[in-house]
Amino acid sequence: MFWPPLIIFLTFVFFSIFNEASFLGATTFVNDKILDVFSSMFSLAAFFFLVTCIWAALSPLGSVVIGGRGSKPILPFWSWVSITLTTTLAVGILFWGTAEPLFHLYDTGISNIVPASDEAIRFSMSSLYMHWSFTPYAIYTLPGLTFALVYYNLKLPFSLSAPISVLTGKQVPSTISQIVDGIALLALLLGLSASLGSGILSISGGITRLLPFEANNGFLGVITIIIVFSFFISSASGLHKGIKLLAGLNIKLFLIIIVFIFIAGPTYKILNISFASIIDFSSEFLSRSLLIEPFDNKIWLNDWTVFYFANWMAWAPLAALFLGKISLGYTVRQYILVNLFIPALFSIIWMSIFGGLTLVLEGNNPNSLNNVLNFMGPEHVLYKVLEFLPFTIFLVVIICIVSFLSYVTAADSNMDVISDLCLKPDQVNAEQYKIVLKFIWSLLIGFTAWIMISLSGIDGIKMLSNLGGLPSLFIIIIFNLVLIILGTIKIKNL
Repeated sequence: MFWPPLIIFLTFVFFSIFNEASFLGATTFVNDKILDVFSSMFSLAAFFFLVTCIWAALSPLGSVVIGGRGSKPILPFWSWVSITLTTTLAVGILFWGTAEPLFHLYDTGISNIVPASDEAIRFSMSSLYMHWSFTPYAIYTLPGLTFALVYYNLKLPFSLSAPISVLTGKQVPSTISQIVDGIALLALLLGLSASLGSGILSISGGITRLLPFEANNGFLGVITIIIVFSFFISSASGLHKGIKLLAGLNIKLFLIIIVFIFIAGPTYKILNISFASIIDFSSEFLSRSLLIEPFDNKIWLNDWTVFYFANWMAWAPLAALFLGKISLGYTVRQYILVNLFIPALFSIIWMSIFGGLTLVLEGNNPNSLNNVLNFMGPEHVLYKVLEFLPFTIFLVVIICIVSFLSYVTAADSNMDVISDLCLKPDQVNAEQYKIVLKFIWSLLIGFTAWIMISLSGIDGIKMLSNLGGLPSLFIIIIFNLVLIILGTIKIKNL
């Protein structure tokens, strides 16, 4: 579980550096084919995952304690909430909260909606809710819950193949188990590199607005080193120290940002747009989920909804190992509350404030933000939005800190899972080896992200992270079936 993913990972990286055009051409072709053939399956499966989570919360399975009755939590409740929330949010809501609504404002994919109209504004916000609330968090919640029950209650191995043995009734052969874990590990490594690249660009954009620095390769390298060193130290310090401290601080900063912008911004207009859009989202949710007209534009769906769901699925299997691991001692119903409903509601609030603010500002100053998006890039939109608010410098500093902490927290949690998978179950001196493995993977992820944004951009690595969505889709479908079996046929065994 160490050498095969490492070799494949490095091969992709060097291929993308030395033959960028062919690399991007090949990955784009494969990615487009996957989205074209499996687009409906991605969307329908994601909706099915949400339905299963709601069923699990309302059924007798909801009362089952992860680890069995008498199991004690390894984390206090609010530490569990903060770690889960910051791990799953990462830098995504910071990056896309202001950029995505502009894309949808001018391109809805629905012919009878006029770009930049009031209807386009509501469509833009309801699309944000679709991509960042209940359905995507169900993609994370379901495999994590299934793994937690299989690992803690059924005492099966720490592997993504463990739930498969529940479905087949037989122990999964070692080779197949390693292939499943290896695919998920490779997808996560690529995703972490892409996310780090975006984080580096976002942070550098904020710093260059505050200080007279040029975002050259050396400057980007310094930011990379600081981020990598931070999440390695945090990960090496253990779950109860590093990530617990960072997650708690991150949540507080998130809340400060939300409250300040809600008060300092055009509050009434934000509320007006948000409430109208939430009503639209609620009434359109089934049609959007089941791809019913007019929400069946395959080109738009592949560019956005299916693209997002595929990306979430690429990360979900490995994230499930971490989310399941820290849930010991809590009930299934509590697990779904903390991993699905709380993050989804938090994300809706965040997107309402940032998305609503962006659309209000664009309406007051037509094409001011859209020009930034088209000519400077999506990573600059957020900082342009902040210029319209008081205490801009203060906000830019806080956003840079939150971007930094968000990635460090997410990487910290994933480093823990990656190192666990790379060790044998009976490994002697496992903790010492885990630190070495975390150091190796941290360096490689940081180096890859820096190389991509310095020499060839991160488009190739981002594309590859989405390719992991296809095998992950089938892994999560299996986990879905296993959870139904656990909640019906085998509930007494839990």
